Amino acid sequence: MLAYTLSILAAVGAVALTALVFRRVKTAGEDRDPNGPSAAHAGAMLSAMFLLVFAIAIIVPWTTADAARLNTHAESQSAVDAYWAASALPGTAPEEVRAGLRDYMAFVVKDEWPLMADGKMHPVGAARMDELRGRVNGLEPRDAEEEDAKASVLEHLSGMSTARAQRTADAAASPPDGLLVLTVLTGVLVIVFPFLAGARPRGLAMLPLVATAALLGFGIYLTWDISRAFAGPLAVGPEAFQGTLQEFARIAGGM
Repeated sequence: MLAYTLSILAAVGAVALTALVFRRVKTAGEDRDPNGPSAAHAGAMLSAMFLLVFAIAIIVPWTTADAARLNTHAESQSAVDAYWAASALPGTAPEEVRAGLRDYMAFVVKDEWPLMADGKMHPVGAARMDELRGRVNGLEPRDAEEEDAKASVLEHLSGMSTARAQRTADAAASPPDGLLVLTVLTGVLVIVFPFLAGARPRGLAMLPLVATAALLGFGIYLTWDISRAFAGPLAVGPEAFQGTLQEFARIAGGM
């Protein structure tokens, strides 16, 4: 923050120094016209700065949500693979592991997903995942086939755990606070700049400014509304996990 403040002060100081130097140049004239080169240059730079910041504020959440959506499919696919591999486990382990997978996926959809909209994860979710992995790890295979099945299930459960850790990071991810503040600040400056430059629009001339302000306000609100991957218009839903539960039912019904 100190570095940002110093950079702003340095830029303001550079402008002040340049203005002082050129005021002493006899050939330099004053520029008080709202349509003059000073106002035109400053307006163009403000617009460019707003567009740059606004684009970043849109692209960052968009890419985060897209990556989070792909990650949910990876997590659900690992669960389906573990469900299939569990069929060759020893004793009653296939039914127990499959029941554990169904319970875990249903828990994520019903209990954990609503919390993720606020950037949180359910406190017992990781414990359930660890319990399921511990149950499989404690099995004692009787032959090479069961040993391979145990290793395969553990591998897929490890993939689920890794994807869950990424889902935790995606739920908590949001654009830097300074980025949203800068978006609001530059948006406000773009709106009020004509008045700061000396323009005094009246009547129908106010309509373009009002329309611009409305669109900028909507755009700025949108950057805040999509800041979370699991909330807002770009929210990642639990469709992948719901599809996994349906796949579990299909596999169980076909056996």
